[in-house]
Amino acid sequence: MVVSAVVVFVCSLIASLALGRPLIALLRSLSAKQTAYEDAPQTHRQKTGTPTMGGLLFLLGPLAAVIANPSAMTIALTFLVVACAGIGFVDDALAIRGGRNRGLRARTKLLLTALVAATFVRLILEGPAPLAIFGLGMVSTSVFVVLSMCAIVGTTHAVNLTDGLDGLAAGTIVPPLAVVAYVAFAYGQTDVALFEVATIGSVLGFLVYNVHPAKLFMGDTGSLALGAALAGGATATGLQLMLILIGGVFAAEALSVIIQVISYKTTKRRVFRMSPLHHHFELGGWPETKVTARFWIASVLCSLAGAALVAVRT
Repeated sequence: MVVSAVVVFVCSLIASLALGRPLIALLRSLSAKQTAYEDAPQTHRQKTGTPTMGGLLFLLGPLAAVIANPSAMTIALTFLVVACAGIGFVDDALAIRGGRNRGLRARTKLLLTALVAATFVRLILEGPAPLAIFGLGMVSTSVFVVLSMCAIVGTTHAVNLTDGLDGLAAGTIVPPLAVVAYVAFAYGQTDVALFEVATIGSVLGFLVYNVHPAKLFMGDTGSLALGAALAGGATATGLQLMLILIGGVFAAEALSVIIQVISYKTTKRRVFRMSPLHHHFELGGWPETKVTARFWIASVLCSLAGAALVAVRT
């Protein structure tokens, strides 16, 4: 089992590294370039023109996992990631075509990801997986479905919100993916573990091109795919509620947006300098690399806390 995990990790990593440069060249030739948000910090203007849709590299992980272990669960997880990446791809394509960082409407993306999440949950319920959720134990089918859909939709869009700085989302998601892989190994769910490990390999390969100064952005194609990979693995292992802890950085980013919107609409005042949270620190004077590094550290600490909690409770 360990050998298989190492093989899929190395294969995904090497494939992502090898295909990164050709993908950058292809995206440039297609003019698939990022346009900075109009209301983003001024330092982000220099990011305009960087190739986007680099999240296509994240599909290498599911491919390696399916080849290594074509189980029903692996196929279901692959469906979830590919479908969410497809939604992001359409969003990116519309943004590029319009010449502005505006693609699908937020409610449209929420609805589409909810439909994909519902399909994924139905697929795994057809298998032998027990309806158990860490912290709650055995639950009814309806509770499992509702919590799973909330976890998937919430996580995919929280990761999407976090993707705002070079290397931020990609580096932040590696620790929680590792926790899900660890729990899956411990529970004997080798197909889920291999899937998460393969995803980590493709993400680390992408990070070589995404760290500051980024040569390639993941786009919504990548951020929705990564959120799906994390939430899908967590759902398969019953860690839906634990996503709040191991994915603490993503939860904080999403919460900052919610708080900002509610505060401004009710009092016309902003709690943060700008949301999501990483922009608040940027406008506070932190260099982009410092914000990214601190968020990576926070993700590691949250994930270690989550892994320790699972180990103790188990």
